[in-house]
Amino acid sequence: MEPIRTVTRSGSRMPLLYGLFAAILWLGAGALILSLLLRYSGLKETALPTLALLVHGISSLAGGFTTGRRAGHKGWYFGLLLGALYALIVLAIGFLAADAPLSLESLSLLATAAGAGTIGGMFGVGTRR
Repeated sequence: MEPIRTVTRSGSRMPLLYGLFAAILWLGAGALILSLLLRYSGLKETALPTLALLVHGISSLAGGFTTGRRAGHKGWYFGLLLGALYALIVLAIGFLAADAPLSLESLSLLATAAGAGTIGGMFGVGTRR
């Protein structure tokens, strides 16, 4: 009788969950900073869509970085999954809470989050030893 071989895993068990948590934390911090800038500076509300897209990109980048670092391999893949999942969650919340329809801005959010998550995942794998 042959012994059962064990499969070793590199990285954590749930890198996407940790990455989503990090992305949501960064999103909260970015939203807080944007709201403070809007209230206490001369920032106009017309600049908010562009700045919100920037905050989503930074959040997805940070989440992709965390995901890639936790996964330890295939950072571009895990980062892309994180970015797409992050964008779909944000779009679903917008659709369910504010009746926001899918539009060209939705596609730009998906592209920005997926691209930033991919880049973050690649950098995250590169920092792991």
